[in-house]
Amino acid sequence: MTVQPPDPDPANTPDLESGGGVRPDSTPPDSAQTAGLSEHEPRTSWSFPPTGVATMVVIGVIVVVFVAIAVLLVLDIVGVFD
Repeated sequence: MTVQPPDPDPANTPDLESGGGVRPDSTPPDSAQTAGLSEHEPRTSWSFPPTGVATMVVIGVIVVVFVAIAVLLVLDIVGVFD
């Protein structure tokens, strides 16, 4: 058994002009609405996830270690540790 489409057949629709429009005094036929949400969207939170916090902490530690090593190398090149 074939399911009928939600929109009416344009050949059998009354007041439908040849270009697909309707006369100003006519109302177009109803059809299924496909716009909008079918379910409620989950509420987004503004909090940062724990994995994001951990990632930022690890990146911060890496940056601090990199800067400390760079400073120590520059001081060694200048001759502070001789």
